[in-house]
Amino acid sequence: MSSTHTSEKHGHNHVMSAAGVLIALGIIYGDIGTSVLYVFKAIIGTDVISKQLVYGGMSCVFWTLTLVTTFKYVYLALNADNRGEGGIFALYALVRRHKTKWVIFPAIIGAASLIADGFITPPISIASAVEGLEFIPALEHIGIKNYILPLIYSILVALFVIQQFGTNVIGRAFGPIMFFWFTTMAVMGLVYIVPNPGIFAALSPHYAIDLLVHYPKGFVLLGAVFLCTTGAEALYSDLGHCGKQNIRVSWVFVKIALIINYLGQCAYLMGHEGQTLAEVGNGTALPPFYGMMSVEFRPFGVVIATLAAIIASQALITGTFTLANEAMKLKLFPNMKVHYPAQLKGQIYIAAMNWILLAGCILVVAVFKESSAMEAAYGLAITINLLMTTSLLTWHLYLKHKKDHSFFKNPKTIAIILLIFLVIESAFFLSGLAKFFHGGWFTCMIALFLFGIMYVMYQARLLREKYTDYVAINDEIKDTLNDLSRDYTVPREATNLVYLCMSGDPTKIDQNIIYSITKKRPKRADTYWFLHVDISDDPSLKQYTVDEIIPKKCYFIRLSFGFKVPHKVNLMFRHVVDELIEKGKVDALSHYPGLKKHNIKQDFKFILLNSRVSVDEELSPFNQFVIRAYRLIKRFSLSPEEHFNLESTNIEVERVPINIGKRATMELEGKFHFITPVVVESNGKLHITGRIDDDEDGIAG
Repeated sequence: MSSTHTSEKHGHNHVMSAAGVLIALGIIYGDIGTSVLYVFKAIIGTDVISKQLVYGGMSCVFWTLTLVTTFKYVYLALNADNRGEGGIFALYALVRRHKTKWVIFPAIIGAASLIADGFITPPISIASAVEGLEFIPALEHIGIKNYILPLIYSILVALFVIQQFGTNVIGRAFGPIMFFWFTTMAVMGLVYIVPNPGIFAALSPHYAIDLLVHYPKGFVLLGAVFLCTTGAEALYSDLGHCGKQNIRVSWVFVKIALIINYLGQCAYLMGHEGQTLAEVGNGTALPPFYGMMSVEFRPFGVVIATLAAIIASQALITGTFTLANEAMKLKLFPNMKVHYPAQLKGQIYIAAMNWILLAGCILVVAVFKESSAMEAAYGLAITINLLMTTSLLTWHLYLKHKKDHSFFKNPKTIAIILLIFLVIESAFFLSGLAKFFHGGWFTCMIALFLFGIMYVMYQARLLREKYTDYVAINDEIKDTLNDLSRDYTVPREATNLVYLCMSGDPTKIDQNIIYSITKKRPKRADTYWFLHVDISDDPSLKQYTVDEIIPKKCYFIRLSFGFKVPHKVNLMFRHVVDELIEKGKVDALSHYPGLKKHNIKQDFKFILLNSRVSVDEELSPFNQFVIRAYRLIKRFSLSPEEHFNLESTNIEVERVPINIGKRATMELEGKFHFITPVVVESNGKLHITGRIDDDEDGIAG
């Protein structure tokens, strides 16, 4: 008997609406929307304000937002959805279906750099907003500068503490607040653009080329320009939450508001040509964003900017939780407890990740102290993510072309696209390397550490899959299970014995399971269950398949989960058992007469096998490193029963050997002493005695 059931097989279909666009504004654009606080401050730095610098910076910003954010993410990436879901892991799941092994590396490198970004985005966004208090004259007499750092710490702590309670209530206000934020920045820009319409000339690519070629260290300034597009990945990763059309429509509004504000900053800066930002701010570098505001408007500007920064940080934190959760589902990250504090789709809370992020953010503020110093640490890791996404995206376009010739029919077009983005993003990366010793090392160090964890998890999984032996579930295996279940000399282990297996094929089973049932300690049960959990490339899939191996004696169940849904193994397994009971395939009541009499249901026991490398193995240095590192990581992971959401009251974890190397050998010499029976007669009776004979043959093994 074999049956299959599918629940929720396809991604969510988001219809474009005003509400959908508003939600997209609140969820997606916090990071890229708060870039106006620090981009031109970073571009100008300590240099003297000049037309070449201002116009060149504006041209670079405009074309970066056009080519990278608009063309790559809003157009290309949103078309590369995985059943309505986006993000680097969704893209990886999309291309790995074609059995291309190398795609795992851009996926884990990109994911590591994105998570590393979570340690720097909240501090720089909040610090850039709060530092505006320094430029409110009414606060100077209380020494407001001394309160900036405590205020940043307080906001960060409050932001991370509130995560455990869910953000669905305050989240409803995110959309309207961000709409007001973008509207405000557009109005601010127009105030300076209207009297200076000639500033639109700065959009010409001529000024970008002139800046990069002729301005002293102009190429290095790309590291500052790149800050304008940080957060672009959110347009793709939040595809499943908002929908393609809602994102595209909202981006039109957001991009217009951003460009208008940047142009307004340019017009403001040209009014101070020949000065530095420090001179404009009377000794303190005045960010152009706050410089555009009147003194009377700045308190309001700081408040709305801080709210936008908090929303940007919230979106980044939620995105980090989602990314870590997807990595866990793909077995690329140590298992951590995932909570669902609200009914809002996709909202999760990972306590361990939350407090690690908070500690990292506090460390960033403590080390760098102000946003201008954080700018050096910001962006370098994200340029790596851009390159990784480009490699996966162009490979997807190529595979799609080979399959149905329906998208970018000419492979030369795909090659040109790849070349364009490799040149642009490599330029951002190389210019960002200049920041490495000025703070870029921080996020790169975190990204490298996270990559190491994911790489070890991946290699350990490969070792396990490669060296796990399977045996065919043939008549001999079936007879053995049948006979063992009826052998009353063996104590009953449980009425129902459930093994989680690696085999996804109902005609085969892990050899270690047969070893556990028959050899390690014979385990008698009335019914044996082999349960396989499969992580599907379909992000929202929930499906199970049941194969009857021996009627009422043995069943093989395959549970298939998408990498974006909760893996509630116990819940789905119970659902399968209930269906089998309804079909009359499994008894509902206990097989113990004393319990059956009182209508007590059957008992279930789960056996989880923990494979350990045999002590007799000779391993390569690389495999030794992977195994030791993996064991260290597992110490900080959830237990298997917690990870699979199993009831911990009746679970047994067994260690079983796995052979992954050449069996160790030893040269030995031995000598045997055997007793040979001798029959002698004494007093008419036969007596059996013995004589020791030596076997002089040596043995070697």
